[in-house]
Amino acid sequence: MRIASISAPGPGETDRLIAEAAATLEAEGFLLNGIVKVLQDAPKGSHHCEMDVRVLSDNRTIRITQSLGKGAQGCRLNPEAIAEAVAAVDQASSLEADAFILNKFGPEEAEGRGFRAAIAAALERGIPVLVGLGGGEASRKGFAAFVGDMAETLPADPDAILTWVRG
Repeated sequence: MRIASISAPGPGETDRLIAEAAATLEAEGFLLNGIVKVLQDAPKGSHHCEMDVRVLSDNRTIRITQSLGKGAQGCRLNPEAIAEAVAAVDQASSLEADAFILNKFGPEEAEGRGFRAAIAAALERGIPVLVGLGGGEASRKGFAAFVGDMAETLPADPDAILTWVRG
């Protein structure tokens, strides 16, 4: 069982590294499961709250945030959209894959929900798992509790990430 995490300094940098690694691997013919964040420039004046993810197994894009109106101060995750993304990834868990990639092990996974079952299924099948970790202490602790000492920590370097996945 192989699992690795990556965490890069700077806003959005982990998402960028993981999305670019997935794109490179797909171009090389790797079959992937999981999700990556769709990289997009935020329009001027926006709160950077619109977030889309791409389901790697079927190339479907899902907006996982919901608009709360013009006066809203923060962005909000859309639980129905997240459930749709989780279901799509879970459904693809029985398909062949060369790697499983998750852009972020977040609060849902730390609490035993979200993509956690899909990660476990990939590990059980011997599929390498690459996970992004944000700066949140709860998510990091949840990840450590979930994987124990099984996970490798990769440097925030595109070549290191690709070498590990290809490994």
